[in-house]
Amino acid sequence: MDQDIKLRRIESLDDIAEGLEALARADPRLAAIAALAGEVPLRRVPSGFESLVSIIVSQQVSRASADAIFARLRRLLDPLTPEAVLASDDALFREAGLSRPKQATLLAIAAEVAEKGLDLDALCGLDPAEATARLTAIRGVGPWTAEIYLLFAAGHPDIFPAGDLALQIAAAEGLGLGVRPSARELYGIAESWSPWRGVAARLLWAYYRALKGREGAPPA
Repeated sequence: MDQDIKLRRIESLDDIAEGLEALARADPRLAAIAALAGEVPLRRVPSGFESLVSIIVSQQVSRASADAIFARLRRLLDPLTPEAVLASDDALFREAGLSRPKQATLLAIAAEVAEKGLDLDALCGLDPAEATARLTAIRGVGPWTAEIYLLFAAGHPDIFPAGDLALQIAAAEGLGLGVRPSARELYGIAESWSPWRGVAARLLWAYYRALKGREGAPPA
């Protein structure tokens, strides 16, 4: 059964509900979190370049800042394509509000897609480990970015981006840990939630929103 779940995709709110039920049975602490978290959104986006760009933009900034920067970038580059990114200059990126490291990452991804034939749609059909390795081979793309893309764009049910700050904060509070866990510590905790770690991540983001009154999840 677990293997069957790992081969599935999170495609609907019914899938979320099934995952939440399984998680509540596996870990009663998650049932308590679910009672406080409110709605647990589906958080799916189309696969492809624009979705990956939105994830890059959201790195290490607040959700509100990410939304504003991405809106400016889409206004300046319409349509937002790899070719348009490669043809842009520093002034456009500065006007959008992108840091130089994020500029470099966007250019690297655009080159992979436009010049080297990286198929971001086909990537979603690969084994998560293989897809993560392919993405993190691109300059500036780390595990968090790859995991968020596979979670939101591919709908993999067992991806858990343990390096996400909001997830760490929500886990510390909801699981009664006392201190915010490191990515390694949180990943170890989440192992017992397999094969529904992707739903557990959505639950913790919803709990973070209930705690803080603002979104902590990347745009989706």
